[in-house]
Amino acid sequence: MAASSSLSSLIGRWIFAAALVFGTYNPTQYSYISWAFGPDATMGPVIAIVGIILLIGWIVFLRATFLSLGWLGISLGAALLGCLVWLMVDMGWLSLEGEGKMTWVILLVISVLLAFGLSWSHIRRRLTGQVDVDDVEDGRG
Repeated sequence: MAASSSLSSLIGRWIFAAALVFGTYNPTQYSYISWAFGPDATMGPVIAIVGIILLIGWIVFLRATFLSLGWLGISLGAALLGCLVWLMVDMGWLSLEGEGKMTWVILLVISVLLAFGLSWSHIRRRLTGQVDVDDVEDGRG
């Protein structure tokens, strides 16, 4: 029961990370970058508000990922995911030929890294029993 709850929370975090990553940029015309910086774009309050919301999301996800994984964890995670993509291409399960396919894969890898970064403290606590504590205030000072 607890394992399925952990998996569902990881999937939920990945869905939010994927929405953030793919909503900010993707190879189609349906992204914030295309909308805000396209040839017919005019800066207005709606574009600015959506941009600020996306920026807040990026800051939350990146801060949590860097605090929980650090540079080493992010590098190892990116290397592992890159090798998995390489394996899938090598086995013929994935083709990166064609316009934008590599971009989609890179965006997917970024969203998975962000989701694991956001979930890593929970995963680590389940695996080791150790709890991460950030910014503890004990009333002194």
